[in-house]
Amino acid sequence: MFIMGFFWLGLIVVAVLAAGALFPRGTGQAAGGSNASDPLAIIAERYARGELTREEYQLIRQDLGR
Repeated sequence: MFIMGFFWLGLIVVAVLAAGALFPRGTGQAAGGSNASDPLAIIAERYARGELTREEYQLIRQDLGR
């Protein structure tokens, strides 16, 4: 009886560890590994993805003062 309980407990622990390995928590960083709070990194990633034109990118950089 106790052995069966330990078996199920062990099975649940293994399932939780497997789920943790398959679906890791976020680290608070953007996918590219740059700091998500850095405005220049954000606009550089958006420009690289094609979300901003060259003119928009340069205008935003000027507005940020860099």
